[in-house]
Amino acid sequence: MVSPSLLAADFLHLDREIEMINRSEADWLHLDVMDGVFVPNISFGFPVLEAVASLCQKPLDVHYMIVKPERYIKQTAKLGAMMMNVHLEACDHLHRTVQEIHDAGMKAGVTLNPSTPVAMLEDIIHDVDMVLLMSVNPGFGGQKFIENTLKKVSQLRQLITTSGSHALIEVDGGVHDKTAPRLVEAGVDVLVSGSYVFKSATPEATIHSLRSLQH
Repeated sequence: MVSPSLLAADFLHLDREIEMINRSEADWLHLDVMDGVFVPNISFGFPVLEAVASLCQKPLDVHYMIVKPERYIKQTAKLGAMMMNVHLEACDHLHRTVQEIHDAGMKAGVTLNPSTPVAMLEDIIHDVDMVLLMSVNPGFGGQKFIENTLKKVSQLRQLITTSGSHALIEVDGGVHDKTAPRLVEAGVDVLVSGSYVFKSATPEATIHSLRSLQH
């Protein structure tokens, strides 16, 4: 599956960008919310999320790179978001947060920063619908892919298999024509791609090419 990241879109013409997503074969739309505290950048908040939700026909894959993301579970559910994704590193009570996301009617995702080992998920893997592995340090678009991510994908695939979990594996950061085939081969289910899609001369064809990759 492909979840293009809105962070790389043209914010002066968001309506046109979302219409392109609606026409495309994109499975979801990935929304990176950053607070300038958990990560060094600030992206966008609920006014933008609400505007996007009103136009977008694809399921919303909301990724919170913020401290205390549990404060916004009800508001995110009200948007009609399909997936609420929180960082393991940002949650003091991860199990409770995952439960609350489910209780609000959304799927729950947990994200790991590049330096956080997959083993940290052992006690939560059964309860999550997806794990997002960051393949760059979160906070900025257009960064270089961290090679160690491929090893982490294999480790995560093994953990999911041995635990009997049904969690999907998503990867975000530096996903393009060179890295995407290797990620899919390693066992990734969902590719998040920002600059590679939105800065492409033919974004719909780029989305199609990512979706066409086979395990």
